[in-house]
Amino acid sequence: MAGVAYAVVRSDPPDVYLADDVDVLSRVLALQLVARTDPSSLVDGQAQSLRKALLDERWADAIVEWIGITGMEVDVYTHLHIYTDGELPADLLGAQLQFAPLFRG
Repeated sequence: MAGVAYAVVRSDPPDVYLADDVDVLSRVLALQLVARTDPSSLVDGQAQSLRKALLDERWADAIVEWIGITGMEVDVYTHLHIYTDGELPADLLGAQLQFAPLFRG
């Protein structure tokens, strides 16, 4: 079963990051969000703490700390199923529809 992990950063407009699994997504968020933070926008020790988490490859720790610092909401979804043509072949859709709730009764 194919799937993806994704995150929605609740900025205006929202940013969406997509990866093939949650481990890759963590690295993407660490690079795209945490590492791009302007250190001049941080107070004493925050930049160093974020740098240490990134250098130690503690991606989730860095992201959680970044969220706490910035107040930016990030929704992470660890698995979204990807439907394929093999699962929903066009020639069988009519047969599948007849068993759907809308067609009962």
